[in-house]
Amino acid sequence: MTRPLILLCNDDGIGSPGLAASAAALDPLGDLLIVAPSVQQSGMGRSFPTFNDGRLFPTTISYQGQTWPAYAANASPAQAIDHAVLELADRLPALAVVGINYGENVGTGVTGSGTVGAALEAASFGIPALAVSLEVDPSLHYNYDDSVDFSAAIYFTRLFAERWLHAERPPEVDVLKIDIPASATPQTPWRLARLERAQYFVPLPPLRRQLGDEGRIGYKVNATALTDENTDAALVRAGIVAVTPLTLDMTAPVAPEVMQSLLGRGEDSGSNGRRGSGVVAG
Repeated sequence: MTRPLILLCNDDGIGSPGLAASAAALDPLGDLLIVAPSVQQSGMGRSFPTFNDGRLFPTTISYQGQTWPAYAANASPAQAIDHAVLELADRLPALAVVGINYGENVGTGVTGSGTVGAALEAASFGIPALAVSLEVDPSLHYNYDDSVDFSAAIYFTRLFAERWLHAERPPEVDVLKIDIPASATPQTPWRLARLERAQYFVPLPPLRRQLGDEGRIGYKVNATALTDENTDAALVRAGIVAVTPLTLDMTAPVAPEVMQSLLGRGEDSGSNGRRGSGVVAG
């Protein structure tokens, strides 16, 4: 019996211990196809930058004595997913897992997350996907600090991967976003969440004297402006694993009549410019 093919990617880069920890979590569940950016690509969202040349380099990754073949891609996380599906996979993956990321990906800022972006890209191929992140100190977001304990993240990655592989998934859910508190153990409870709407990672202005000087925008964690206890950010701050269902359909869930009252009636697409019936599609 053929084992399911599981596509594994991240945005921290092929050398991240979090990627190797994710491979250890998923190895018992299927055949792994591991394709990840050759360098750190955090904050890339679902972007397809034209400066990446798409070269693929065979390599290996290892975790506690286990080793797996992998590919380093000169690509963004979303581009790495495309290279995997279009060039390297011998069959459509049954599941895509992106992570384990250094740092929680919570709130509406997830549109900038390369972890979430790659998971959404996999979902666009019809592949069920997980985006898995582990809360760490912000000073560790962009490095491969090997002092981070991934044991709880491995447990929850395997748990939700196995369940999502075999679940009768609702068509509205394309990605499960899993955010694991730094304090988590396998006994930590998990809860369903929604995205935190308030800014969680607050951007900070560059420290420079002139606009022409180098100036990178920084950020800080703002845990005091959370909107309620049921959001992904609030749950992680409370030490609970947050599981947030995401969809590719970003259409706002607002009744058409509400938008019509704000914008007026629509017009048809006829070439003579005549006013249409006023019926708004959808």
